[in-house]
Amino acid sequence: MTRILIANILGAVILITLLLASVLYGTTPIPLTEVVKAIALNIGLIEGDISPVHRIVFDLRLPRALFATVIGAGLGIVGVVLQTTTRNDLADPFLFGLSSGAAAGAVFVITVTGDILGIWTLPLAAFCGGLVASGIVLALVHGLQTSAPEKLILAGLAVSFLFAAITNYLIFSGDSRAAHSVIFWMLGGLGLARWESFPLVSSGLILILAYSFYRRRWMDALLAGDLTASTLGVPLQYLRFSMFFVAALATAVFVSVAGVIGFVGLMVPHLARGITGPLHSLLLPTAAIVGALLLTVSDMLSRLLLAPQELPVGIVTTSIGSIFVFLLLFRSRMMHK
Repeated sequence: MTRILIANILGAVILITLLLASVLYGTTPIPLTEVVKAIALNIGLIEGDISPVHRIVFDLRLPRALFATVIGAGLGIVGVVLQTTTRNDLADPFLFGLSSGAAAGAVFVITVTGDILGIWTLPLAAFCGGLVASGIVLALVHGLQTSAPEKLILAGLAVSFLFAAITNYLIFSGDSRAAHSVIFWMLGGLGLARWESFPLVSSGLILILAYSFYRRRWMDALLAGDLTASTLGVPLQYLRFSMFFVAALATAVFVSVAGVIGFVGLMVPHLARGITGPLHSLLLPTAAIVGALLLTVSDMLSRLLLAPQELPVGIVTTSIGSIFVFLLLFRSRMMHK
């Protein structure tokens, strides 16, 4: 317990340091004194003229850093929930069509309708797409009258392929001038981070963290297998349906603002379990910290690697994730020798 507490405190300190570095460094480094002055001016602690540099700090870099923290933490917890409820170590939002549905909704707006509702058009369309995808998965599983994890995975894969096909069709048949925007959005990015949508993103994190922590005992029981969990009084079908729905809702919120950011939900649970073990009372907050760290670092790399050009953050997380999966497979092979 002491070791885990120290690890979490250390992780929180590193996260705060990275948040500060994310605000300080970008295409043009900004001195710490200017960052502090910009924040103080914008929240009314001091009076004075707000310069363009102060606007960059408070309106662009600071919300982006906070979005990376919140979305990374949320995706990490979603990964824990999905991997536990399906008993699949490779489960993440991609596997269940949640991200594909959100991507299809956003691409539909970009290529067909345009910003008919203003700045909220894209997030709302992505959110609705994610909910439609999750609804189809739940309807398929309900129609099969089973909550078996393998059926949930197969239904999710089917829906994922369906919405991927719809997305590709929209890209092919739509305005070619919008192709760059579509590709950048599908690969993930935090360029849409604004204070106006921060409450929405925060609600996604609060929802998945609060509900998963509330059901942590039931998820602990699932670790022993369905038969044992059922004997202990866990309603398996209700648990899987409710956890999947909450995970889908949170994922739709994150994707509606940041696009499709892959592999965070897959990697984080494995990294967090290496620190805390499998029990969820310690695993969930640790996964939140690890997820926040991972996405914050990835976002910094996406802005600095090709500066002044910005790289989609999904490319960074996918690159790290592919190496992680190779190491995971190699480790599994060594353990079975």
